Amino acid sequence: MEVNKLRLVFFFSFAALIPSLWANIAEFDDVWKPRAEEAWKNTLAAYEPNPENVTSNLNYNVNKAMAKASSNKTMEFEGVSTNSTRRNLRGKHKTYTGPCMGTNPIDRCWRCDKNWAKNRKKLANCVLGFGHKTQGGKTGKYYRVTDNSDDNVLDPRPGTLRHAVIQKKPLWIIFSHDMNIKLSQELIVQSKKTIDGRGANVHIAYGAGITLQFVDNVIIHNIHIHHIVKSNGGLIRDSVDHYGLRTVGDGDGVSIFGSTNIWLDHLSMSECQDGLIDAIQGSTAITISNCHFTHHNDVILLGASDTYARDKLMQVTVAFNHFGKELIQRMPRCRWGFFHVVNNDYTHWKMYAIGGSMHPTIISQGNRFIAPDDPKAKEITNRNYAPESEWSKWVWRSEGDLFMNGAFFRTSGPPAPPRLNFNKLQMIKAKPASFVRRLTRFAGALNCKKGFKC
Repeated sequence: MEVNKLRLVFFFSFAALIPSLWANIAEFDDVWKPRAEEAWKNTLAAYEPNPENVTSNLNYNVNKAMAKASSNKTMEFEGVSTNSTRRNLRGKHKTYTGPCMGTNPIDRCWRCDKNWAKNRKKLANCVLGFGHKTQGGKTGKYYRVTDNSDDNVLDPRPGTLRHAVIQKKPLWIIFSHDMNIKLSQELIVQSKKTIDGRGANVHIAYGAGITLQFVDNVIIHNIHIHHIVKSNGGLIRDSVDHYGLRTVGDGDGVSIFGSTNIWLDHLSMSECQDGLIDAIQGSTAITISNCHFTHHNDVILLGASDTYARDKLMQVTVAFNHFGKELIQRMPRCRWGFFHVVNNDYTHWKMYAIGGSMHPTIISQGNRFIAPDDPKAKEITNRNYAPESEWSKWVWRSEGDLFMNGAFFRTSGPPAPPRLNFNKLQMIKAKPASFVRRLTRFAGALNCKKGFKC
């Protein structure tokens, strides 16, 4: 419902008392209430009661992709044997000029088709992991962003990104040319949207970040997100028929709040005021893949409260990402749920890589961990707010990981639970970490040009 001027003074004075449960929503009105109820129903529907099914399916696809790669004689890769293999990222590394290589099963699904621009929606068939049902705007029309401005958050101009994401119908959003978009307020995205940056160099930077709140089926692909700062709040339109009062934004790059079936792929992210990615308050069915993270403290937060037990339904896959220069901690930091961290390349951290509290289940498979030179920061894992007598029961497993420069993973919990009756192909483990360099070689935003393989 619309907010009239007479109520604004009350809302601004009351904002400080609003429970943190509702994030930046200053008025939990008759529009947000049903959205929240529907979002929780989506969480219950998206929850996988046997998460090993998902991890085994991903493992199978990784091995199938690697088997094809090893039989392709045109594919050559650099070695991964020492700490000297740390890549000089943040846009200063040498541009790859060789043949197109889909080096992991997600990329292999779409990347090396020179007609990708004519068949963009094929991307929606490529997601693996807990977000594997995410369709984004696959059933909708294309929306072409032609205007990089964001100067009217109550009545967004057609052709802007904000105008695109508030539409209620499914949309596949693309960009007409290279753009630097400075968001004046948080970008509140409706359900069933794909933000597809392929074919343009798109940066969301030096302004507010992206908010996915009580929504489902969102894909964000191939864009740069960096230098995100806190937003002031105020009246912001979140759909074509509703706007409401928002409190101050935290400065997250991507904030996922009470949302399901979310896929973040090929993002380059750095230097946000709060987290690069937060997923909280009953969010689940999420895949974070092929991203490149640099220059940040709190990288990924999955579950924000030790008292919010609904996050026990949170299930997230973190796969084929490169955690690069000047990162400090939370890659990810987990609470309550089930987290599959598979075939990522950890070349930098300053405190720890993977942490958690409230007995999360963390399955680490086939990652490469290169510890910093600091002798006090060799441990990959970090348990919070619990004595050893408690955290020793948490299921944190390491399978096929590669530990370099003194890195070590402190496992915990009882022996692995009995596996379900999968067939032999499904039971294949994720590729060992010696393959990680090639699996993550093209992490981050890609330079895709129409008519050429991406």
